[in-house]
Amino acid sequence: MPPLVAQQSHQLAAADGTLLHVSDYLLPASPLRGSVVIMHGLGEHGGRHRHLAAFFNECGLSVRCYDHRGHGRSEGRRGDVINGDPLLQDAEIVIDEFARRFRRPPFLFGHSMGGLFAARFALSGVSPLRGLILSSPALALRLSRLQLLLLDTLHALAPSLAVPNGLPPRFLSHDPKVVAAYTADPLVHGKISARLMRSMLRSIAYCHAHAGKLGMPALLLAAGDDHLVDPEGVRRFAAHLPPGLAQLHVYDGLYHEIFNELDAARPLADLRAWLAAQEAL
Repeated sequence: MPPLVAQQSHQLAAADGTLLHVSDYLLPASPLRGSVVIMHGLGEHGGRHRHLAAFFNECGLSVRCYDHRGHGRSEGRRGDVINGDPLLQDAEIVIDEFARRFRRPPFLFGHSMGGLFAARFALSGVSPLRGLILSSPALALRLSRLQLLLLDTLHALAPSLAVPNGLPPRFLSHDPKVVAAYTADPLVHGKISARLMRSMLRSIAYCHAHAGKLGMPALLLAAGDDHLVDPEGVRRFAAHLPPGLAQLHVYDGLYHEIFNELDAARPLADLRAWLAAQEAL
């Protein structure tokens, strides 16, 4: 992987004053072909996607990674959100501020939970986007009736209480170094509140109900052996998108973090080819 361009980190204030940690990797004007904003997954932070930022830089794209509220170096209770749709409101501020630097709207890349909210953001039409890229998006979750009952109870009694999310790190990647780094990362947490889970479930329902309204090219990349989200969700989402708008790739045998897998070359090649096709349009 090529080296990153110089990182520029700063904070942006959300609508309610919560400070969001943002890192930009800006290319000089000469090789610049556009930009991309990265939305990370549950419990992690944007810094875990630095290798993808380097890949996008190599493809001629300036990059912005940011930490969701309650994650990484951003403010907020760990694994919790306030009522409403703060993650979408935060995304609008982060994306629009970045987009003002360029002549074209950015691509939006989302992984896991970030992929879910990226899809919902794209469907909302709040901000113009050049295209949507989803990596193992959380468009379906494996929740039992008992888990749903416990969620309803916890939401009624203590909606902001963050509890263990139950996601086993060993199923992130077949690469033991990736799992060890994730486990040792002080900025990673394993928490989720009932409010955040309910926000995710509402967003899943919204995405499937409005998939036919997507108005931009999309690249959907999913792990075939995903133990953290249900890959049937992205298949169902793809089936209801407007014809000819999206590409779907499901990688048999890969775990959840497809770009951190031992065989990451496959999804990286598909991503590179898709980006080249968008540049040709």
